[in-house]
Amino acid sequence: MAKRTTQLMFLLLCVASALAAWRPLSETFSLAWRDEQYTHLLLILPIAFALILVEWRSVRSLSKPNFRLGVSLLLFSLLVATLAKLLAAQLHSDEQLSASMFALVVWWLGAFVLCFGTAVARSLFFPLAFLFVLVPFPLFLLNWVVSQLQHGSTFATGLFFQACGIPVAQDGVRLTIPGLTVEVAEECSSIRSSSMLLVTTMVLAHIWLRSRWRKALVVAAAIPLAIAKNGLRIFTIAMLGTRVDPGFLTGRLHRQGGVAFFLMALGAIAVLLWFLHRKEPRPAPIASTSTAVPQAPG
Repeated sequence: MAKRTTQLMFLLLCVASALAAWRPLSETFSLAWRDEQYTHLLLILPIAFALILVEWRSVRSLSKPNFRLGVSLLLFSLLVATLAKLLAAQLHSDEQLSASMFALVVWWLGAFVLCFGTAVARSLFFPLAFLFVLVPFPLFLLNWVVSQLQHGSTFATGLFFQACGIPVAQDGVRLTIPGLTVEVAEECSSIRSSSMLLVTTMVLAHIWLRSRWRKALVVAAAIPLAIAKNGLRIFTIAMLGTRVDPGFLTGRLHRQGGVAFFLMALGAIAVLLWFLHRKEPRPAPIASTSTAVPQAPG
């Protein structure tokens, strides 16, 4: 196929999918807009598109349509979307939305492979795979993540108290110190900033590192850092509330102070990225070949 033909076909397939899946697509963005637990979904399409655009010039020469694999992915996408509709009575609305968005992302990947081939898809593996982050977690999975963040943050906060020599007793997600009982509720789980930190770390690791294991290490480090920064936030508010002014327990730091602790965690990620980037072997310089021209005897 000519390049313009394949590009036009890809555009048509994407437009057709957006029209067919307009309802789940709009529901996903509406969910991300109104529910802070899904705010990070608003970043996925712009980031993926920008990364593909930046790298496209260097990989477009590898374009070679793969009809068999592309059509297989498209058919699999249709199968998932059809099953989601047929099983609508057995699925909760959030589960149906997740299945529909999963089918839509698979359709986009199938259209990409069909039009541009597997070589280009492998070269753009991260931004293409990153599109799956657009699939919203169903509630049962999101609730499990929030619960893990609650218990992790409670444990981290307790460690901060112990490190400062403050007696602390833990009962589930409740901590008791002299003069104060702190309960790490779902709203205090920091799911929003933790999701943002994880998404940001994934993108930064992709940009700054080449080694896959180093990328995986940085992304893995973002999870305990997200828990630690939330534990530090709860510890700081509790200490200020009991040692300085009780107003800190319900004041601006409690409601809006998450940004400062997010930046602290992001700073730690940046230091780790800098360290691992320095340790990566540099690509060998391309040796210039020059043909020596024999000189005639003078």
